[in-house]
Order: sequence, then C-alpha cells, then structure tokens
Amino acid sequence: MSAMTTMPVRRFKTRKGETLSFTAMGFGTAPLGNLYRPLSEAEAQATLEAAWEVGCRYFDTAPLYGLGLSETRLNGFLRAHRDTPVLLSTKVGRYLSVCPPAERSAQAKFFDVPSRRETYDYSYDGVMRSLEQSFERLGVDAIDILYCHDVDVFTHGSREASDARIREFMDGGYRAVAKLRESGAIKAIGAGINEWQVAEAMARQGDFDLFLLAGRYTLLEQEALDSFLPLCVERGIGIALGGPYNSGILATGPRPGAFYNYDPAPPAILERVERIQRVCRSHGVALAEAALNFPLAHPAVVSVIPGGQRPEEVRRNAANLKIAIPAALWSDLKAEGLLRADAPVPA
Repeated sequence: MSAMTTMPVRRFKTRKGETLSFTAMGFGTAPLGNLYRPLSEAEAQATLEAAWEVGCRYFDTAPLYGLGLSETRLNGFLRAHRDTPVLLSTKVGRYLSVCPPAERSAQAKFFDVPSRRETYDYSYDGVMRSLEQSFERLGVDAIDILYCHDVDVFTHGSREASDARIREFMDGGYRAVAKLRESGAIKAIGAGINEWQVAEAMARQGDFDLFLLAGRYTLLEQEALDSFLPLCVERGIGIALGGPYNSGILATGPRPGAFYNYDPAPPAILERVERIQRVCRSHGVALAEAALNFPLAHPAVVSVIPGGQRPEEVRRNAANLKIAIPAALWSDLKAEGLLRADAPVPA
C-alpha cells in the first residue's frame, strides 16, 4: 500500500485555475546540497527515499543548494519515480558559472560541492537562463512552481539593497515568470523569502500564487499575522512554510549551541523557547511536535517544509505530524503570552 495514504494532501488553486496538490509535509533539499556537512550519494538517496516512503510528494530545490548539487541529486530520484505525480519547485535569481575551486561561492555553508560561482541576476534574461540550467540539472520535462529567490535583507544586507533587487526582479524577471505561467510552462509563480515584510512588499506589487516563507511564521514567531498573512488570505495566496523549527531550536530545544535563524540562539530566544517547551511538556507533547503542527492551522499555509539530512530525521518529522495536540496546550501558550491570541491553532 502506498505511504501516500498516510500524508494529508492540501489542494491549492492557482491564479490560472490550476489545482496543485501539496502534501502537508514537503521535502526541502537544501540539506542534500551538503549544507554544513557532506553527504555521500547513498546517504542523499536514502533520505529522498525515506521522504517518499512517508508520503512526501512536494519537493523544493534551488540552484543555491549545493551550487546545483541538490538539483542533480533529485534528477535520478525523480526519474525512478516518474510514474507517480509529484509537485516540484525550484528558484531563480542566481546564475551558476564554472570557476576555480578557490573562487567558488558559499564555502562556509556548502561542502564538497561543484566549483561554481553564483551571480545574482533577477533580470528577464537571467531568470530564463537560470531556469534553463535547472531543467538540465533536474532532468525533468516540467517544473510546477518557480520562486524568485532571496531578494530579502537577510541575503543582501540592507533594506536599500533588498529594495534594489526587488525592483530589478519586478522590472525584468517578473515579466519572465509571468510569461512562463501564462504560456503554461510553469503552473505557479512566487518568491522564496526569509522575511515576511519583503514578501508582503512583493505581494502588493505583483500577481503571485505562492510564497515560500522561511522561518517567519512559527511557534516562536507570529508577527506575520500583523498584515502579511491576512493579505494572503484575502488574495488567495498560498504559503509553503520553510524552517518550521527556526533553524533547529524548536526541534532540539534550548540546549547550549542551539541554532536560531542560522546562528547560535541569543539568550532571549533561549529563554522564550524554554518557556514554550515547559508548557508543551506539561501536556505530554514534545516541542518539535507542537512546532511542526502549529503553522498548518493557518488557512494560507499549504505545506510545512522541515529540513532533513538523514532518513531517521525525515521519519521523525512525519511522525510528529500525526500527533494529536491537546487544545489546552495552545490555550496555555496564549495565556502565558507565548503565542499570539489571534493565531489559528490546530483543531
């Protein structure tokens, strides 16, 4: 029997009237790009197969992840499962060029990857060239969702630099992705963003189907409820929620060295997570279980995408989604000011 029966599916209608089927848990392939540690081919494929076995049918990738490595690792895996429909997204905004090993990009982030130099390019031609590269690396005939990648402050260092990249995309790359969607080459368009404020600015400038929002609507952070998520509900924009564990701390708990937003967590975050974890434990619920289930209660969220480098991590994430969370847990978090009063919670 297919594991698909154990993974809930959320259907989303695009601007063009296409229906996309998202599994409640998607699989983000940044770890398969040797993020923070190298993986062998056998390890990478075993992790992908574990995602398949638990029912994941939404796979997200990007040229950045391993400087093309995550896309090439998906190639053979997708071919092996080509008789079963999957939902596939990748990203544009970076163009990869061959370079000497010493000059390759992201040396402190990705290990044992191809020697490639990334060039930010959000122009019309840059988007088209990036997509062409992705088609070749993935070895597929179709990509469902195309996200503009990282036009945010986190990536470019300042609000001014972020605004300049947004303008570059809206003046060029946006015309490319809109044309691809209109022609049917791509079913949906959006942006993969680290800040909800930047996602909201883009949503007000263009006609987007989806945003992949990384880490900014979690058990730890709900500021996106101020204006962005209500705007998404109003306009029928879907949210794929990346980073539901806020880079790790909502999975590991507030232990020394726990990561928050890709860096060691500061004392204030450690203290807040300790308080959240205390409430969870009082109801017999693990912190990671509450963290993974929480975002899915929002009507705009179509899928959560936790990371996973090992098969056991993927299986554990899938098991976390099956946990019934007592309603009193959410009530207690709200009563203690640890969860916004207006945050939707799982039934």
